[in-house]
Amino acid sequence: MKALVLNQIGNLNENPNPLNLVDWPDPLPREKEILVRTAACGICHTELDEIEGRTPPPRLPIILGHQVVGRVEKTGSGAGRFKIGDRVGIAWIHSSCGKCKFCMAGNENLCPEFQATGRDAQGGYAQYTTVGEDFAHPIPESFTDLDAAPLLCAGAVGYRSLRLTGMENGQTLALIGFGASAHLVIQMARHRYPDSKILVFARTEKERTLACKLGAFWAGDLEEDPPEKPDCAIDTTPVWKPIVEGLKILEKGGRLVINAIRKEDLDKDSLLRLDYARHLWLEKEIKTVANVARRDVDEFLKLAAHIPIRPEVEEFRLDQANQALRELKQRKIRGAKVLRIP
Repeated sequence: MKALVLNQIGNLNENPNPLNLVDWPDPLPREKEILVRTAACGICHTELDEIEGRTPPPRLPIILGHQVVGRVEKTGSGAGRFKIGDRVGIAWIHSSCGKCKFCMAGNENLCPEFQATGRDAQGGYAQYTTVGEDFAHPIPESFTDLDAAPLLCAGAVGYRSLRLTGMENGQTLALIGFGASAHLVIQMARHRYPDSKILVFARTEKERTLACKLGAFWAGDLEEDPPEKPDCAIDTTPVWKPIVEGLKILEKGGRLVINAIRKEDLDKDSLLRLDYARHLWLEKEIKTVANVARRDVDEFLKLAAHIPIRPEVEEFRLDQANQALRELKQRKIRGAKVLRIP
């Protein structure tokens, strides 16, 4: 099969083509696994973190990609949940132990044996991949392959982020950053909290225009003062400064949820610029999102089909993945970038 492989960690500015298109052995499904013929795979900022060394190190050589949509090609022994030809999705969570206190509570995302697709197990930047049948997700028929791909990470982790805000209808939500995840969060927030105002902080006019098109009450730059203080906020940016600015404008008793696996800048003084009285006092709090559980993916896919949510998608060929990653690093973003797999 054709696959894009990462062989070494390094800065994308120094090596702008880190992924190599190669012929790779077709994988075989093991017991209770399914073989998936990949049709589309979303491109996530986490892939940049993997390439540039900001995540726990991937198992090299590795096929990246954890927003995988395809059809079941073959089943391993004991696998009976899906039939040949069924369309499924594979998300960031590839497996967990199923026995620890976190797994037993439905928080497999915190399992000490958590395995990530495209980091600890081979991912979806390839024509075929395998996954345990219990960690595959049926894709609603209302979505095309390209539309469904970003729902599996940007959408699912956005769903978890929104849930962790503890938001109630009528409260004001701020979205800090407006890329692949936030442009889906705004759609589900408007559906679930119809009386709430949504404020969007985004770097570019293109992102702010999209935010208003999708129903933002206000959209501006991070340096601007919003018309009112948000009761809760979700940060999806790759840097530290927006967290400091977000806490500054947060309402008393508000919660800021950080939806990022890592932050790019390594300036250790960044957090020291937090002024306790200005940024954290009066019962403000910070909460982080770690991975996703299967529940997040399943619940979000059903919600997305019901609303329905329609992601903004930029399509790339498999051999254009390096270009798409460079654009992502340069923050040339409008919605989600997705690879079509031949």
